[in-house]
Amino acid sequence: MTRAPQQRRLETRAKLINVAHEIIDAEGFSNLRVEDVVQRAGVAKGTLFSHFKDKDGLLAVIVGQQMTQFLDQLEKLPAPANIEALLSYIEPSLNYVASDRVIFDLLLRYSGSISNHSDEVITASFYRQIELCAGWIAALQANGVVRTTHSPALLSEGIQAFLNQVLAIRFCQNTPTSEPALNALRPFIQAWLADETPQPGQD
Repeated sequence: MTRAPQQRRLETRAKLINVAHEIIDAEGFSNLRVEDVVQRAGVAKGTLFSHFKDKDGLLAVIVGQQMTQFLDQLEKLPAPANIEALLSYIEPSLNYVASDRVIFDLLLRYSGSISNHSDEVITASFYRQIELCAGWIAALQANGVVRTTHSPALLSEGIQAFLNQVLAIRFCQNTPTSEPALNALRPFIQAWLADETPQPGQD
């Protein structure tokens, strides 16, 4: 009995994604080539383009899946008790994006932040991350850990802006750096979320 066309199409799409994963794991995002993917998958180039608009479209699916996994894991965690705990929650996805400029560029473009390109999963992940972080900030505000002069949503959007800034600077440097991206992000977030309540003895 032959497989239904829809089932074959789903299997082909999954195979293309799996092959792309294998190449990325071995050679990195920058070295992924459409020709290598279709050759290893045993399909024509036109078949890949029937599933994905172009190579970046394929990469957007892979990056979107990884970001979704990060968010799924984060949603299972309790609210952070302090700013350092919040930073530890952000660190895995930050390290992932910081590992390759291609990932950073794709997230910016396919979230709709800097172009008309979009990917439903990446766009959803972008707003889901902001909403999740806003929930953490609300819990920190309730415990008097961070400032309450602005809404959790605004403070969360600010964190996203600092993330993008730190990563952009990192990738624009002329010399590679081994310093953890979190070290560059920490002072911005600490200053941004700091409780501004005057202490006894202060004017």
